Amino acid sequence: MRDALVAAAFRLFLDRGFDQTTIDDIVELAGVGRRSFFRYFPSKEAVVFPDHERCLAEMEAFLAASEPDDDPVQRVCDGARLVARMYAESPAFSVQRYRLTRQVRGLRAHELSVVWRYERVLADYLRTRFAARSDRTLRADVIAASVVAGHNHALRTWLRSGGQGDVLAAVDAALDYVHGVWCPLREGDDAAAHRDAEEDIVVVLAKRGVPMWRLVHGVEAAMDETQATNAATSRP
Repeated sequence: MRDALVAAAFRLFLDRGFDQTTIDDIVELAGVGRRSFFRYFPSKEAVVFPDHERCLAEMEAFLAASEPDDDPVQRVCDGARLVARMYAESPAFSVQRYRLTRQVRGLRAHELSVVWRYERVLADYLRTRFAARSDRTLRADVIAASVVAGHNHALRTWLRSGGQGDVLAAVDAALDYVHGVWCPLREGDDAAAHRDAEEDIVVVLAKRGVPMWRLVHGVEAAMDETQATNAATSRP
């Protein structure tokens, strides 16, 4: 019955327009009563976004199942991927809905409220994970906003194209970018990067007036000698 109501609503929205369609029109075409409509949807706007409540619940459950050693930024990125999969399950419907929301101001406002709810779910999880940090609220809110922005950039680019291309790959690339901004180095890589940087430092002592070409030549010779020595000592 729920699917029948959604199908009837979109058929009427596309034929007549959103504002010209009433709930009575929808239930008549679907062959059900008004009470049945409100059993599934609190408003006419809600029927345009029939899967978001389910997706929000799935996201909350996914984040709640996180382990203490999970990377929190990766976890919220993976949570956002649940939304992308929902859109990818029904490409034609997703594109229709996007085009409809671009035409109706009230639907755009409703869509923004849904996006805000997703962002709050992500931020609430991050605040819990960053509880020991003095900047936990700021950090959680900014990371959550970054994840939503990256996800929506890829998703809306796909929707504007009419559903052309691989939306999941595009969202993956966007969220990997966001993760890279907030987690540029994995744990342990920082020490390795610092060690590599130390190995690249060269201190040169030279008399005043030594020509630059001779100084460079001396540095190159010294580095070549050091590399040869290191290679020899590293052999078994």
